[in-house]
Amino acid sequence: MKRSALSLHATRMAALALALTTLAGCDTLNDWFATDRVNYKVAASAPPLAVPNDLSTSPTDQRYVAPPANLALGGATARNVTAAGNATEGQPTAQDPFGMHIERDGDRRWLVVDGRSPEQLWPQLQEFWQENGFVLKTDAPATGIMVTDWAENRANIPDDWFRRTVGKVIDFAYSSGTRDSFRTLVSRGSSETTDISITHSAMEEMLTGQDKTSSRWEERPRDPALEAMFLAKLMEKFGLTEAQSKQLLTDARPATAPATIDKNAGASTLDLQESFDRAWLRVGLALDRTNFTVDNRDRAKGIYYVRYADSMQELKREGLLGKLFYSGSSSSKKPGQEFLVNVRSKSDSVTQVAVLDANGQVDTSSDAQRIVTLLHAQLN
Repeated sequence: MKRSALSLHATRMAALALALTTLAGCDTLNDWFATDRVNYKVAASAPPLAVPNDLSTSPTDQRYVAPPANLALGGATARNVTAAGNATEGQPTAQDPFGMHIERDGDRRWLVVDGRSPEQLWPQLQEFWQENGFVLKTDAPATGIMVTDWAENRANIPDDWFRRTVGKVIDFAYSSGTRDSFRTLVSRGSSETTDISITHSAMEEMLTGQDKTSSRWEERPRDPALEAMFLAKLMEKFGLTEAQSKQLLTDARPATAPATIDKNAGASTLDLQESFDRAWLRVGLALDRTNFTVDNRDRAKGIYYVRYADSMQELKREGLLGKLFYSGSSSSKKPGQEFLVNVRSKSDSVTQVAVLDANGQVDTSSDAQRIVTLLHAQLN
């Protein structure tokens, strides 16, 4: 993995902190499973509260003790025990002895959980990202879209002399120069299953100028191995061991069907040789592989509401990072144009994909044609 230069902004922060202190006195999938490859948890746990000497600690009321994690709460479905002894979230079957499996389309993978609905799995997905150090900026169970805010993988920071000295005092000032965000799409599959995909987005700060005194953020390619690693961690959250989750990734089932362009009266549509359920999922994954962001979706109408995504502008205007790194000129930038991508059944085995205009008709604009072309490339 490429190690980026020390952030210009982090350098300035480090210099300021040191002054104040003085005044005051390419990787493989197996590589990604190493415990030191991912560290997004930058906040330390709070210390226990100290009890004054003249007060005694009150006995803990058992009504407020958290029950075991595998106990069903508030109507949640209890976990199932597999033949291997796992307390798994999925419903084991002859085809899926662990109650779940991985499917793939090219370098994209997604998790299929048997016998569970998106509503049952959503609270655990929220916990999963929070436990891994992320803040959710989009948490929409009605549409099945969950997006994390931009976060830094501090495992990418080189362990050199600077970090071993200054970093011990002000480690927050030492930056990897990279930021990551993850989008989770949760879809209701066929036969009482839930499909879960994870898509990675990345930005990197590049130093510019002859003397490297300025910088700019640039988009980096998504990392399929990192996506697979988080799918593996999610399977462990759902009850599998690390070895079992790695094996399911290795045994991922191919799920591909050809997509053909149909041109009629100046408009372009796509025909997918598969049912609506599978086509709906694959089109969502294909949109995630392009620079289009799914803002909303309506499965009943078969519509994805998408816009062109400028990750750099999003990084600039969001959160503490944007406030530290950029001035407010970008915050007034309007969101990109919205497009409607429609997925509908033509027959039991053929599904049509089209871009619609505001009147619900097939869009014949050049932008719509470009989206269809991009989807065709991603689905083949």
